[in-house]
Amino acid sequence: MSSRKPFVLVTGASGAIGSAAAVKLAGEGHSLFLHCHSASEDHMDELAEACRSYGAEAYVVRADLSKENGAEILLQQVHSPVSGLVYAAGASLYGLLQDAEPEEIMNQFHSHLIQAVFTSQKLLPYMIQEKQGTMVFISSIWASSGTAMETVYSAAKGGMEAFVRSLAKEAAPSGVKVNAVAPGVIDTPMNGIFTGEEREDLVAQIPAGRMGRPDEVAEAVAFLFSNSSSYMNGHILQIDGGFS
Repeated sequence: MSSRKPFVLVTGASGAIGSAAAVKLAGEGHSLFLHCHSASEDHMDELAEACRSYGAEAYVVRADLSKENGAEILLQQVHSPVSGLVYAAGASLYGLLQDAEPEEIMNQFHSHLIQAVFTSQKLLPYMIQEKQGTMVFISSIWASSGTAMETVYSAAKGGMEAFVRSLAKEAAPSGVKVNAVAPGVIDTPMNGIFTGEEREDLVAQIPAGRMGRPDEVAEAVAFLFSNSSSYMNGHILQIDGGFS
């Protein structure tokens, strides 16, 4: 009998945080479905091989979670029962609210909230049947505090956190854990929109004196998957260097 743990679906696995979480969970004994949308085949093959180096099974699945049918297309490619979800899909929308196009706004809510709900809805029955399961959603500190220039992103992440707290109460009696990680300013390509001076200003506001690293967020994700967090449900774990 295989000693591998149940499969985990990682959405947004092509991103810095998603890929770090995937590799960390592979090292913890999980096999993986690695979701991406537009990442190159070479990039995803490299990630899959990094996961397989730990003895994990790893399969790449593609879908656009910013669209209405994103979760449906994604889950049609998942060919094995899934007992874990890391929802890390979606990027920020940076700019003034009055400059945002309607499609951009809807894409934000689909990728960060609506498709997260649909994905969870489809995965939940198996977890309930097995009386075990773990869902970890990658939120943001802006979900609770809000921030100018990322109003739609903040609103979508705020909805995600409300969903996490509510689903946790609904699923906990069936042995399913639902939590979120809320990163602060993490050194990822998503923050490449800032100039050097803007990055320095951001760092000056962080008590830790630096941006976080994707692997530090991945450690938090792995903790929420572990037995050490067995009594944590509906929790939003902030990883922000004291920023908030």
